[in-house]
Amino acid sequence: MVSQRGMEVLRAIVQDYVSSREPVGSKAIVDRHNFGVSAATIRNDMALLEEEELIVAPHTSSGRVPTDKGYRLFVDHLAEVRHISPTQKQAIEQFLDASGDFDELLGRTVRLLSQLTNQVAIVQYPSLSLTKVRRIELVGLGNLRALCIVITDNGRVEQRLVEVDRDYADSELALVVAAVNVAAAGRVVGELASALASASAQVEPSLASLAQVFASAALDAAQSTRQQKLVMAGTANLARTEDDFSGNIYPVLDAIEEQVIVLKLFAEMSAGGQDVAVSIGREHSQTGLEQTSLLTTGYVAGGETSTLGLLGPTRMDYSSNMTAIRAVARYLSNVLDSH
Repeated sequence: MVSQRGMEVLRAIVQDYVSSREPVGSKAIVDRHNFGVSAATIRNDMALLEEEELIVAPHTSSGRVPTDKGYRLFVDHLAEVRHISPTQKQAIEQFLDASGDFDELLGRTVRLLSQLTNQVAIVQYPSLSLTKVRRIELVGLGNLRALCIVITDNGRVEQRLVEVDRDYADSELALVVAAVNVAAAGRVVGELASALASASAQVEPSLASLAQVFASAALDAAQSTRQQKLVMAGTANLARTEDDFSGNIYPVLDAIEEQVIVLKLFAEMSAGGQDVAVSIGREHSQTGLEQTSLLTTGYVAGGETSTLGLLGPTRMDYSSNMTAIRAVARYLSNVLDSH
C-alpha cells in the first residue's frame, strides 16, 4: 500500500523524469519539491515505491525512473487535469476552420495535434455507414474518359476516373447524372448499391451503358468511405526521442506502418468508453509498441464515433497530451457537425 506522501513522491519522479530524461534521486526531489522532510525520508519512500514495482533503478547507484506500472498509477490517480490556453484554442480553431474538405480536415487535424504534443498523431477515418450522398457528378474529359465525383453530406469527396465507350455530349451526361442522382441523392452509403442498380433503366437505351459505368464508379467511390483507414503525422518526432527506446525505433516504425495493429488497439481501447484512454508500454504487448504509450479519444462524424490517437515513448507529458487530444477531438467533432 502506497502512502499519500509516497504517491506525491511518485508524481515528482514522473514529472521530473519526463522533463529531464534523467533518473531522479532523493536529493533532487528535496531540492525541487517542497516535501518538508529529509532526503533520507524520501529515500525510504522511494524504496517502498520500488518494492511496489512503481519505480526502478536503470543503473547501479543511479536515481529512479518510473515503470509502466508507475506511469499507470500516475495517469489513473495523479495526472493533473489541465485546460488548453486561449492561444492554443485559437490556433486549433483557425487551423481546422481553414480546411477545404473532409480529407483535408483530417490531415490538418493530425498535423495540428502532432505540433501541439510533439508525438505521432493518428486519426481513424469513420466508417460513415450513416452518411448520406449529397450529389454525384460526371465530368467528360474527352479521349473516352470521364470523372465520377461523389460528395457526401459531411463534405467528403471521392473521385474515380472511368473509361466510356464513346465521347458523350454534355447534354447526354446531364441526363445520366440526373437519373443517377434521383436514385442516389439523400441515400445513406449502406443503401447505395440497391438504389443505383435501377439507374440504367431510367435512361434511354443509348445511354444505358454510360449509366451502368457511372453507377458502378459511384458505388465504388462511395463505398471507399467505409474502409478502415488511418492518417498519421509526426512520425519524425519518434526520431527526436530515439534515446527513449532501448535498441532502436525500427520495431515501433514497423508497427505503426502496419495499420492493422493500430486499428486493433484503437478498437480495444475505445471499448472501455473512457474520455481519454491510455495504454502504456507492455499493456499492449506483442505489437512492437511495448516501449510506447498510446492515448485515444473519440470524435463524431456522420453520427458515428471514430478514434483520434497519440503515440509516443512512455516518457511523455501525459497531462498535457491528454488535454490536447481531448480539445482537438472536441473541436473536430464541432467542425464536422457544422458541415
